[in-house]
Amino acid sequence: MSPKSISASFDELLADAKQSAVHLEMRDTYYSNPRFEEWRQGARVDWSDHASWWRPFHDQIAEAVGRGVVVRRARVVSEPVTEYIRWEHYVTHANIAAGEQVRWLPRQHTADLLMPGCDFWIFDGAVIRVHNFAGNGDFLGEDFFDDAALVGLNAAAFERVWDRATPHAQYEIR
Repeated sequence: MSPKSISASFDELLADAKQSAVHLEMRDTYYSNPRFEEWRQGARVDWSDHASWWRPFHDQIAEAVGRGVVVRRARVVSEPVTEYIRWEHYVTHANIAAGEQVRWLPRQHTADLLMPGCDFWIFDGAVIRVHNFAGNGDFLGEDFFDDAALVGLNAAAFERVWDRATPHAQYEIR
């Protein structure tokens, strides 16, 4: 299967979404970034200072949610969680504030689920943006597909994970 030639960016795909945007994350470590490194050194977010942590991404999510797009993110994680996942759980407050729905599923509860090999976003059940990562978590790029069967398989996998996963507010880091 070859990637669809799409010149649209994530921003454009999200801006064009009419009903849904779903994101499946399955890695325990992603590429590092300054905010993660600061957190590792003990820095914490002042959640009462909205301007200090709100980013353009949050604007995009809030805008999509505001026009009726349901944005859901499911994270499949190993337990005990990695330091990176511990940080992600901490900063998920921002995703929730932007209007995302986020759930967590411990990997040990997925043995009977068929799951894709890569993280992805699906927009309106029509286009999938597949994320490619190196073993150390470095982002290698993305591929876009519009094959209905491929999108359908991945969308079904997302729904199985979503149905089993724990909402963010109830998920306790282990």
